[in-house]
Amino acid sequence: METPPAPAASLTIGQVAERTGLSVHALRFYEREGILAAPVRHTSGGGRRYSESDVEWLNLCVVLRASGMPIPDIRRYTELVRTGAGTEPDRLALLRAHETRVLGQLAELKRSLDIVRYKVAVYEDYLEQQPAGPGL
Repeated sequence: METPPAPAASLTIGQVAERTGLSVHALRFYEREGILAAPVRHTSGGGRRYSESDVEWLNLCVVLRASGMPIPDIRRYTELVRTGAGTEPDRLALLRAHETRVLGQLAELKRSLDIVRYKVAVYEDYLEQQPAGPGL
């Protein structure tokens, strides 16, 4: 006789907050916004319980958010994933559009870094040309 699969790990909201870097408040917000790929399970006492796959999904959402993806786009991506097969072209289009935005941000940051580096070089050159002070 085959052994039934072990139940999915059950994590508290505090454990998930610690593992994702999100606050408990942010986790509740993500739940309200429909950003979790699967519905959050609750204990008989009403406490939220999460699985490892929930943590993986939230970590992806953290990366998308940190890269500047707006919440409505993350919600749309989540809806597409929940819908399943047949939505792959829409998911790809959404991610490609975000990729384009991120590449634009990187280009802007590169331009800003070039200016900062130029100013650093100007001050380094200036300070190298100053005579040493007394007692140095």
